[in-house]
Amino acid sequence: MRIINPTFGLAAAGGAKVALKPVNWATDAIALVSNSKPNARELLSGIRDKLGAFRNVDNVEFLAKNSASQPAPKDLLQEVAAKYRGALLAIAD
Repeated sequence: MRIINPTFGLAAAGGAKVALKPVNWATDAIALVSNSKPNARELLSGIRDKLGAFRNVDNVEFLAKNSASQPAPKDLLQEVAAKYRGALLAIAD
């Protein structure tokens, strides 16, 4: 049997360094991203309701991938990066 350590080796070349600011969960825009599995939307809806107990949720929005079996499309990732300071992802069944 041959055992391979996938974490061994050289790190991939990275892009430019970006200075990150902490997310202010009380005021910043937040994306709630569903992986489109059953109950993911319900889970995120419950989280949004809980957030509503201590903050305005007008800038907390739902987004979804097309399929749980596929990675998020590039345009969805770009939208999250451009419009939101934080994101919560739901993986549900």
